[in-house]
Amino acid sequence: MIRIWLSGLLRVRGGRLLGTALGVMVAVGLLAALGGFLSTTRATMTSQSVRSVSVDWQVQVADGAHANGVLSTVRGLAGTRAALPVGYAQTSGLASRAGGTSQNTGPGAVLGLPPGYASTFPGEIRVLAGRPQGVLLAQQTAANLHAAPGDTLSIKRAGLPAVPLRVNGVVDLPLSDSLFQKVGAPPQSQPSAPPDNIVLLPQKTWHTVFGPLARARPDLVHTQIHAQRSHLLPADPAAAYSTASGSAHHAEVQLAGTGLVGDNLGAVLDAARSDALYAQLLFLFLGVPGSALAAALTWAVAQAGAGRRRREQALLRTRGATVGRLVGLAALEAAVVAVLGAAGGLGLAALVNRTAFQAGAIPLSWALAACVVGALVAGATVLLPARSDARRVTVASGRTAIERRPVPRAAWWALAAALLAGSLAVFHATSGTNYALVLAPEGTPTLSVDYWAFAGPALLWAGGAVVAWLLMDLLLRRGRPVLQRLFRPAAGALSGTVAAGLSRQSGTVVRSVVLLGLAVAFAASTAVFNSTYRQQAQVDAVLTNGADVTVTQPAVGPGAAGKVAGLPGVRHVEPLQHRFAYVGADLQDLYGVRPASIVAAGRLQDGYFAGGTARALMDRLAHRPDGLLVSAETAHDFQLHPGDQVRLRLTDARTGHLRTISFHFEGVVKEFPTAPKDSFLVANAAYIARTTGSGAAGTLLTDTGGTGQRHVAARVKHVLGPSAHVTDLPTSHTVVGSSLTAVDLAGLTRVELGFALVIGAAAGGLVLALGLAERRRTLALASVLGAKGRQLSGFVWSEAALVAVAGGACGAALGWALAQMLVKVLSGVFDPPPDHVAVPWAYLSAMAGVTVAALAVAAWAAVRHARRPPLTELREL
Repeated sequence: MIRIWLSGLLRVRGGRLLGTALGVMVAVGLLAALGGFLSTTRATMTSQSVRSVSVDWQVQVADGAHANGVLSTVRGLAGTRAALPVGYAQTSGLASRAGGTSQNTGPGAVLGLPPGYASTFPGEIRVLAGRPQGVLLAQQTAANLHAAPGDTLSIKRAGLPAVPLRVNGVVDLPLSDSLFQKVGAPPQSQPSAPPDNIVLLPQKTWHTVFGPLARARPDLVHTQIHAQRSHLLPADPAAAYSTASGSAHHAEVQLAGTGLVGDNLGAVLDAARSDALYAQLLFLFLGVPGSALAAALTWAVAQAGAGRRRREQALLRTRGATVGRLVGLAALEAAVVAVLGAAGGLGLAALVNRTAFQAGAIPLSWALAACVVGALVAGATVLLPARSDARRVTVASGRTAIERRPVPRAAWWALAAALLAGSLAVFHATSGTNYALVLAPEGTPTLSVDYWAFAGPALLWAGGAVVAWLLMDLLLRRGRPVLQRLFRPAAGALSGTVAAGLSRQSGTVVRSVVLLGLAVAFAASTAVFNSTYRQQAQVDAVLTNGADVTVTQPAVGPGAAGKVAGLPGVRHVEPLQHRFAYVGADLQDLYGVRPASIVAAGRLQDGYFAGGTARALMDRLAHRPDGLLVSAETAHDFQLHPGDQVRLRLTDARTGHLRTISFHFEGVVKEFPTAPKDSFLVANAAYIARTTGSGAAGTLLTDTGGTGQRHVAARVKHVLGPSAHVTDLPTSHTVVGSSLTAVDLAGLTRVELGFALVIGAAAGGLVLALGLAERRRTLALASVLGAKGRQLSGFVWSEAALVAVAGGACGAALGWALAQMLVKVLSGVFDPPPDHVAVPWAYLSAMAGVTVAALAVAAWAAVRHARRPPLTELREL
């Protein structure tokens, strides 16, 4: 009997079986594809984080310990690939003489580098001018001293005579923040900026200069061991961080107090592990709803044939089939659906993984998990309903074709209200100012996620579905006169019959509307989130780079700005002063701007500021030249209020010494192009130039109109020479921000939106087609009773239009609410958070077009059947 049943199932109900398997395939394929993306993303984050580090460890030699002993210990540790000693010393000041003039600077740092340091740790030093060996000046130091290769430099030592040296080159130190970190100090006590003045000396020269100082003032001289470690780490950032930090702790045990490890490798992996967790949250927030929707689609397809299945069960029971045999046959059908769906889903996921993510095979764990989910979906949508019917439905009731299911009333409205109220309550609690979805305590190997935030979108999703169900049910029950008038243009005299038929078989129509609404909501919310993510990634790149092309050069003068402005492809050049100012004892970045033009040139957004819009605060700086904008951290730390006087100490270009200059606090700036993320200041460039005696800019923000950035950057480098540091926006876009931002999410976007299109088309077209197929008998009888072909077509097209309009409206409303909630709850993914969401109208239009086309195809197929000879149609049924 099983063989006969299976043969008949494939022959007679093959289309419906294939439709059910399609729903399982979508669920399995989406889960497996996103699981493959998650695995690939984690591995990419780890590799990118590791590549961003040049010196993995900076081991601070303890006072009284022997540097050679520490060096020997570090070199002997498993996993150490190279280790070199580096001397650190503090100078009380620097002086230079060039062209008959002398310049002096304040305190600074002098490093002693052993031979081969630059090749052992590539990326630490970038030569701008002169030779790569010998006495090297950092770019900013060369600007402060007006020094160039060949000039004479004097290094001052506390209590000792200054030592003259000849400058051999000028260099850039891209990783100076980590190079001058306080090893072992907590993050809040780390210096906000590297030293103002930096000199690099060969190791022998350094020992000659600072050997006497080390004996007289050992507190001003110390040694670090810079080490390069093996990068054979686990692919997952959290596991890689645990391995790297464990190795650093083991090293400190072996050093036994003679050294303290500054773990740069662990620091970048520490940041990457939280970003990896955000990638997992993206999977949960965006992938799980899609799979749940695919399961709902499978259920709807199976439910479309529930009446036929009950009639078949009733017939089998009259011929002696037991309940166990009926359940066994249903289990066989569920197994066929599960196998077909799992096989198709894994094949689809493998294709997606290779084409969209350029990755290898789907990880076995994700493939097995997706297959288990597919089997559960098949069992829940095919086996469980059949088992319930076999135990509950009698032979007589199974032969009844009319739906007689009680429609919930007040209880379901109360449930919908409770779900929506709960969603709003959770959203309010999880979108507060100080709320953090992912908690990554500094230095600990574990992360914690507040999964309570998932309740907000989940409750909204469920509440929206219940509300859509109830509204549609209310319309079909109480709105028959309204429907009759709406259907009259299409159905003519049969409009009342059409409205009555839809009301009588409301279950199928309501299922189609709700499922289509959920599919549209999923597609819309996913598309808006992804579009907003791309928008903010571009904003983050502009914040980091500053403009399409940004030029950083010591003391950029008006001549340089003119040269850049005259290059082909350049629309505008905005000079930006970059100085350092002391706020009390805290050294912070100070940016001098031209208030009239910086808003457009820096693409400043209102969200970057607090206490006013970008234009309003710039107008304040224009009308009050001594106005000052400070970062939120600075305003909090120094308890500043609007109008407070702020006295900053800046270097006076005329004397070379620090000078106290008075400003007035006018507002808070949270983000600013090229500025650090924590503490910085923004002021009027004209006021800074007048009070310090220099209007030299340190940065040129170059607008190319959004095109040809790399070509313009190449021309700028050629014109300004090697001393200018030139960056372009496309390059910054690929490497800016966190590890999550650096990962290319274009493939994920295509996959999610592609699946959303498939689910939307299936939810609209497939479910409607199956519902209309169940009413073929009704249409055939109407034809026998004299209904014209145009009237029968109107019956079909009326239902299709109702499903399209009602489902689209419910989906648009729910999708908008979900998108707003997702963007707010996942605000940690965005850097900076968006002022507004980005709406991808092109994709949403395509979604609407595909859905309408699927509904039209389903209706057209039903019309073709309705126009067939009624006796032929009834005979086949």
